[in-house]
Amino acid sequence: MKEVLQNRLARLLCVKSLVTLALTAVFAFLAVTGEVGQDFMTVYTVIIAFYFGTQIERQNQSGGNGQ
Repeated sequence: MKEVLQNRLARLLCVKSLVTLALTAVFAFLAVTGEVGQDFMTVYTVIIAFYFGTQIERQNQSGGNGQ
């Protein structure tokens, strides 16, 4: 169990994950303040789709169950 947790933490700290988390925080802030622009929404959507798309593709290629 400890090894699984360490593996997940290591994956979370990669650059792609950090960028995604930072953009999500900015999106949440802009949504709360009501200042989400169309350009930011487009960029955010593309990045989120890429992030989750690459994760799903990696899981499909390895035949894994997401762990």
